[in-house]
Amino acid sequence: MEQQQFDVVVVGSGAGALLTAVRAADEGLSVLVVEKADRVGGTSATSGGGIWIPDNHDMPRVGLRDSVDAAFRYVKACAKGLASDERVLAYVETARHMARYLQRIGVPYRSVPRYADYYPGMAGAMPGGRTMDPLDFDAARLGVRALEQVRPTNPGQLIFGRMHINAFEAQSMLARERKSKFVLMWIMARYFLDYPWRSKTRRDRRLTGGQALVGGLFAALRQRKVELWLQAPLQSLIVEEGRVAGVVLQREGREVRVRAAKAVVLAAGGFERNQSMREQFLPQPTDEAWTATPPQANTGDAIRAAAAAGGVLHLMGHTWGAPTLQVPKEEKFRAVFVERSLPGCMVVNAQGRRFVNESCPYPEFQQAMYASHERGEAAVPAWIVFDADFRAKYPIGPLMPSAAVPDSKLRKSWLGQVYWKDDTLEGLARRIGVDPAGLVASAARMGEYARSGKDAEFDRGGNVFDRYYGDLHVKPNPNLAPIAKPPFYAMKLYPGDIGTKGGLLTDEDARVLDATGRPVDGLYCIGNNSASVMGPSYPGAGSTLGPAMTFGFRAVARIAGRPIALERTDLLGQDMERAA
Repeated sequence: MEQQQFDVVVVGSGAGALLTAVRAADEGLSVLVVEKADRVGGTSATSGGGIWIPDNHDMPRVGLRDSVDAAFRYVKACAKGLASDERVLAYVETARHMARYLQRIGVPYRSVPRYADYYPGMAGAMPGGRTMDPLDFDAARLGVRALEQVRPTNPGQLIFGRMHINAFEAQSMLARERKSKFVLMWIMARYFLDYPWRSKTRRDRRLTGGQALVGGLFAALRQRKVELWLQAPLQSLIVEEGRVAGVVLQREGREVRVRAAKAVVLAAGGFERNQSMREQFLPQPTDEAWTATPPQANTGDAIRAAAAAGGVLHLMGHTWGAPTLQVPKEEKFRAVFVERSLPGCMVVNAQGRRFVNESCPYPEFQQAMYASHERGEAAVPAWIVFDADFRAKYPIGPLMPSAAVPDSKLRKSWLGQVYWKDDTLEGLARRIGVDPAGLVASAARMGEYARSGKDAEFDRGGNVFDRYYGDLHVKPNPNLAPIAKPPFYAMKLYPGDIGTKGGLLTDEDARVLDATGRPVDGLYCIGNNSASVMGPSYPGAGSTLGPAMTFGFRAVARIAGRPIALERTDLLGQDMERAA
């Protein structure tokens, strides 16, 4: 059996894994990154790339002020007692330092000033600024060959399936700001005029979102000549005298043992692609097909291996939930993040009734689907319903606005699979199997709410988060419009996810803990491999990638013998409501 040795072995190649490997190399450690897929980037490469960083370095530039106190109060409340105060404090103190490190290694981020925290009414929340978006990355820094090693993004995050768009541009277009048409023209002109690059590859030279993040980290990894093994799935951990001393991999058809002199860092994602684990741990019904994460990835291998080595599991019943829909011939379901906020649509169960604020954070939306379903209202699947005005103005799933791509130009096979259509709401209800009277009544109420500007049932558009993806031209409420103009449309939504949140319980330095609460020597865990520091909640956009990289940053400091001390220990154990 082949055997090799490095100081640190990192399992996985998403943002948390790559940041950890780069940071370890900068500390003078020898590093091996192993990935079971044939491409780099994992779910991070298909994500929006946002990171949630309290009190970050870019907030003063956009006129915002934050504090560790406020962030700690907010995240602690979100965690609902399911993450230790020490982990919460470690995150809110260290995330800003990690973000500065990203900038130093060539992966700069900027604050998104109007992107509110997901629970704006909660103590310590901010109306914007904590979410950061990566600056565009020029793929020429990688070169075509290395770019082909990076997992491509989702089709839904590209314009016409080709051109990248960043968070600022997407928000401008969805809100139909005056400048949005010029932004679109610039994006298209830049792409089509870049013939020298397009002659080499169909993939855009300009990378945004998760592609920019992974592209930048992969470039940094290559600059440091860190060894990377693709198609090398983890089989088990090597445990000697109570210490994790390495990994056993499958590589090129043979078993390979790799010893880790200092640490193994697990960063291989969650278990959302493992149907048996989903059925064991998650709310029912559940189906791995509904997830928006890449196929053949995130099957819980590293979670099971760490549990076999003595690690304790935590939060296994929770996901980073998001409604998803299926597009034929695409390798995975698409998450529906922002279209739900646009005016002129509503989501209903089989009774034809709304059951949630459609503009709420996507994890809350998914949880509301399950809650409605458990009440016997048949909300799995649910239906997003909209009219001809909505269809003309806004994109949804794979459908571009009909003003640009009319129904006659859509694939014929999509009718009755991707979208349903009828000239009346009653007819649409019969086509999709929901109660016609309930659907008509829900649409009538939506018309009343649109005229008054107040959603009397769920207060849609009643906070700054809801309004971020509303239409600025719609008054008095940018999230509400009548559903009255035929033809009427519906699309099927499933309670999907962008990853699971449960995994190994860790401490403030990402060390895996055993049943006695002591660290398993030599074993660290970050990202969706670990139980989330956010508990059951989702404080803001970037609450997955931000902690993955921050705890990787802290883990390397501990591995290198220079652990990062907690500073505001006076906050630990406080009753934050009383302190506020």
